[in-house]
Amino acid sequence: MFKKAGIKLYTLLIFLFLYAPIFALILFSFNDSKSMGVWKGFTLKWYISLFNNKRILTALYYTVFIALSSAVISTVIGTISSIGIFKMKKNLRNITLNITNIPVLNPDIVTGIALMSLFGFINLKLGLTSLLLAHITFGVPYVILSVLPKLRQLPNNLEEAALDLGATPSYALRKIIFPLIKPGIASGFLMAFTMSIDDFVISFFTAGPGVTNLSIEVYSMAKRGIKPEINALSTLMFLVVLILLLIINKKGSNEGGNQLEIY
Repeated sequence: MFKKAGIKLYTLLIFLFLYAPIFALILFSFNDSKSMGVWKGFTLKWYISLFNNKRILTALYYTVFIALSSAVISTVIGTISSIGIFKMKKNLRNITLNITNIPVLNPDIVTGIALMSLFGFINLKLGLTSLLLAHITFGVPYVILSVLPKLRQLPNNLEEAALDLGATPSYALRKIIFPLIKPGIASGFLMAFTMSIDDFVISFFTAGPGVTNLSIEVYSMAKRGIKPEINALSTLMFLVVLILLLIINKKGSNEGGNQLEIY
């Protein structure tokens, strides 16, 4: 009994440690004071001010555009690459995976400097294109790491069975393989999207003049003091991500139940 109570208390403390900063940020987004050390009453003025701040809205536009674009492209490339890697022989597959994992394990500052040097070498002007390519570069490995486990969970000779029953390779891929690995593809997309929004170091080295995302904008604000509008924006982004996760988990649960009923 005491052991179970201790485990529950330990779990509660861990979650409190993880989410207390987020709850504090949400709370002070409604604070009437610019200082996060003093509570002066409830207000919505920072949310109104947020939608009138063109600089933050521009940074948000670039952030969402780059995140969505790089996540979609990374998901397509990563999914196709995962299928190709899965079909390789063991030794070649291990070598390819080790190379694929380098952008994940490599320090961000090394990746950022390397990409900046590469773009300079090929005379690609730093800007929106270079930023998008950089985010695709570190997004693809996360998609591969999400999709490959789902491919390994597939029954052996599933594709051969479909071909024996008259399906073409493309039909088997579209109607059998893709639906079964769809949770991995969705997880890879969310990972690439989240990592893109969260990235600062690589973006800092590859963005160039005239293009900035939220992480760079917040970094520039930190020198003068973080504006309360950032708290409001962070709260809205947290709520959007939370709602998306709830919808995806609900949809996944329903699909899992339907598949169980079919089998």
